[in-house]
Amino acid sequence: MNLSRLPSKLWPVLLLAACAAAPLRAAPSDAALLQLRAARAQLAHQPRRVIFNNDGCDVLYWPKDEPVTVEKFLARRTTPLAGTQVDALAYCSISSGFGFFTHRTKVGAVLTRRPGDYGLQPAMRNIAQDLIDQGADCLQAVLGFAHTNKMECFWSMRMNDTHDADQRPGKPHLLYPPLKQDHPDWLVGESVKRTPFGRWSSVDYARPEIRDLAFRYIEEVCRNYDVDGVELDFFRHLCFFKSTAQGGKATQAERDLMTDLLRRVRAMTEEVGLQRGRPILVMLRATDSVPFNRDLGLDLERWLQDGLLDLLVTTCYFRLNPWETSVALGHKYGVPVYPCLSDSRVKGEGRFRRSSVESYRGQALVAWAAGADGIHLFNLFDVFGPHAPVFKDVGDPQALRALDKLYFVTVRDGRPDMWLAGGAAYNTLPILTPDHPRTITAGRSLALDLAVGETFDPATKAQLTLHAQLPGLHDARLARVTLNGHELGGGIWAKGWLDLPVNPAWIRKGANAIELALLPPPAGVDAPWTIAYAAGKLPAKPWLSDKGSTNIEERLDGGALLIADRGTAVGDYRYYRQPWGADPAGTSVVEARVKVVSGLSRLIICNGVAQERLELWPDRIELWSRKTIRYALDTTDNFHVYRIATQGKDVKVYVDGILRLDAPGAYSKPVTANLNQLAFGASDSTGVGAAYWASVRACADSQSCHDLVLRVSYPKP
Repeated sequence: MNLSRLPSKLWPVLLLAACAAAPLRAAPSDAALLQLRAARAQLAHQPRRVIFNNDGCDVLYWPKDEPVTVEKFLARRTTPLAGTQVDALAYCSISSGFGFFTHRTKVGAVLTRRPGDYGLQPAMRNIAQDLIDQGADCLQAVLGFAHTNKMECFWSMRMNDTHDADQRPGKPHLLYPPLKQDHPDWLVGESVKRTPFGRWSSVDYARPEIRDLAFRYIEEVCRNYDVDGVELDFFRHLCFFKSTAQGGKATQAERDLMTDLLRRVRAMTEEVGLQRGRPILVMLRATDSVPFNRDLGLDLERWLQDGLLDLLVTTCYFRLNPWETSVALGHKYGVPVYPCLSDSRVKGEGRFRRSSVESYRGQALVAWAAGADGIHLFNLFDVFGPHAPVFKDVGDPQALRALDKLYFVTVRDGRPDMWLAGGAAYNTLPILTPDHPRTITAGRSLALDLAVGETFDPATKAQLTLHAQLPGLHDARLARVTLNGHELGGGIWAKGWLDLPVNPAWIRKGANAIELALLPPPAGVDAPWTIAYAAGKLPAKPWLSDKGSTNIEERLDGGALLIADRGTAVGDYRYYRQPWGADPAGTSVVEARVKVVSGLSRLIICNGVAQERLELWPDRIELWSRKTIRYALDTTDNFHVYRIATQGKDVKVYVDGILRLDAPGAYSKPVTANLNQLAFGASDSTGVGAAYWASVRACADSQSCHDLVLRVSYPKP
């Protein structure tokens, strides 16, 4: 039963009945407040299968020539949700830049700017004022729809949204509000002097003006709209104080300021709740790590302990802990927990996609298995339309068991240390995506945990397959894979993937231990080249290229690839790059057939710890790390085969089979961000160069694992 939709005349009866069941913190004589809190506790724990957050872009980007009506507006994202598993809507009326809104506001500023005037989506326009002029702004329209269809409606405020961080002197941004233009000292940084962490356009909550405005924005909505609750979104985006933006950790005094703000919000919602005769819930979205939040300035556990929020939503760009951690935290203080599933943004995917319906089913079932009270869906309209089956699937864990699913080791691989210095240290989960591959070496296997949200009975019709993306393997006999101690046999390697059938009985609900090990080649089988490019066409995935510029020339010519850097401005270079899983303590070989035309071209190797570059000049070759180690050679007269062989830190370079450079210990220059890849191309921003590349190939006593996916599929009727 949706208690928030009961007639208001029944609330006194409900409040009195609920009073005895709730933990109370008010004075016993304040009966009305005690009753309100008891009813609020009951409301907080009513079932919600899915809470759906709408980012509000349905107002900001409207087809320029399409007439505006409330019905057309709702049809774009909201109306199709009727009859789905969505029980609550969280509508964000933009709240971008801290001060701009698309609902009626006097405290903030109504966003009426046109996107096309700022170089954004010229075919679209902003209809916020159109809806206001019709007497039903976007928030009121969604609120009315929700209540008509017996759904709850929360107003979602992004506590420090910084989509306006592209603002530049002389280049204004659509979402940069007058507030920031008038008070640049209220921000954590400047557009011409970016902050090391977070984003410079974040407002600084150390300022009393900012805390007071945040409170007044929330209060205005609670007093003017019949919302069921407010969602305080502290994950969009993760910067609240200058101290953390500059690389420090929030102080206790800063955390206390935020706690005082939460207390004001709670007190105000109770005051308004008493006036209108029913509670206003406080929902909060933050990271799933108590210490990470504390260092950002968010004293989440204290807020829970002090009863300052009713619903907890965790994660977005990244996840630091298993879902069980969030569930245990919220339930410890009697607060329901809603894991947030949002667009993954993982780069380099191919065969299996985290943005698929099957992936969302798997993610949801893992969250339900961890004890979640429901599912929170965020920012999905770039992925799915409102008619997508995901809105009809993820809220029913029992029904999910009979549907096709995908389980990934890692769904979100965003960088926590982008927002907080040392933020990656709080992570307890394995990271494995095509953009963050892992290395398997001959002497060290790769162990990973794969979370699965179900077990399978002996009579199941489900077919399970484990898919490991190992682009350099080339032979299924060269790998050994175990699942929970069971060796998986019958594998097939094709197009970079090793596919292994899985006995459903071996799957556990929760973490499943997977180990990948390399095996020596069978007798009479040579170790394969794990990377091989021949210049019959442009390098394709898994090769990735730099963006380059108009000063870059690239073309196939006479069986070779010409890469020419003809400019000296920033961005004037072009390299093709591919992860290769090199072992810093192992061996590797890179071989390229190249004819230099002019200037500088390079072969670059990185093993996750160190880097080295073979520099090819018209009259010589040399090592980047040790310029004195060089060999005079006319590299322009013909194609030559350059071979780089490494053993640990030692480097040898052969030209046409003859050793020309010998550099013990040279492979030791540190590389940033654990980079482990091979690259080839032309020069750099300050230099020029051109060369013809006929082939590039490499092998190492290691493999790079780019992804690991468990597919669960059922026979189609």
